[in-house]
Amino acid sequence: MDLAINADDVRRAAERIRPLAQKTPVFTSAGFDTEAGSRVFFKCENLQRGGAFKIRGASNLILSLPEAVLARGVVAYSSGNHAQATAIAAKHVGAQATIVMPEDAPRSKMEATRARGARIVTYNRFTESREALAAAILKESGATLVPPFDHPMIMAGQGTAALELLEEVGQLDALITPVGGGGLLSGCATIAKAIHPAIRVFGAEPEGANDTFLSLKAGERVSVPHPDTIADGLRSPKPGELTFPVLQRLVERVVLVTDAEMRAAVKFMLLRLKILVEPSGASSVAAVLFHKLPPEIRSVGVVISGGNVDFEELIGY
Repeated sequence: MDLAINADDVRRAAERIRPLAQKTPVFTSAGFDTEAGSRVFFKCENLQRGGAFKIRGASNLILSLPEAVLARGVVAYSSGNHAQATAIAAKHVGAQATIVMPEDAPRSKMEATRARGARIVTYNRFTESREALAAAILKESGATLVPPFDHPMIMAGQGTAALELLEEVGQLDALITPVGGGGLLSGCATIAKAIHPAIRVFGAEPEGANDTFLSLKAGERVSVPHPDTIADGLRSPKPGELTFPVLQRLVERVVLVTDAEMRAAVKFMLLRLKILVEPSGASSVAAVLFHKLPPEIRSVGVVISGGNVDFEELIGY
């Protein structure tokens, strides 16, 4: 079975997104290494433009569209980070972005999306379908959908985070990223295994949103209705149709972290490394900090996927 993307797609994406996506820094921490029991390299996508890795995939797709298509606008659905990324990329090319967002999305993410010039349509995540709302907008406007994860251009764009990381630090025993719908993990796994075939690739997922964990165990996509976790960026109820086969072939395991573990990881990164990480972005950090990976792993790359969190929520950590 052919997979949706290959390593060359990721390399081409790296060139395409250069005008918009930043090359984010890689941080290390002797204190974290001591706690984790391994050498850890943090790929800090929380310091990315828009505060998350999502600009990589959104810009890869939007920058590939012809002007005539862009003139009809773009549509996306997202709890926040993909919304901001789509708005940024659309503004860059002069296209109108319409974003379908849950009415309980973090206020900071919604305000940032609106500030980028996007039109926001809100919905109730428990009673309405974001896909159906987006489909209606697309039918009326003729715009192009920019999905959050299940698209080859999105997946390839997200994989550029791992490409940058491995080009900078070289051979690692393992790589771990957060996993929601699977766009980041599938893209990163694709390029990581192409560069270093022996690297072990893992995903980190909240216990209350464990659809990918269950799907890999079952051998087919499993849905978790209304995922319950503080990691709002990882509440996708089901792995993607395109991302899941990549995860099945290239990812060794998805490990689960609790909300309490993600809070602890957010606090550790803020107090010890002086960087702000949102709970979704801290899921991979928590997995390493709380020893969820095999003990023989001595070096690991950790993708921190984002740093957008409401200040009021942060106070409680």
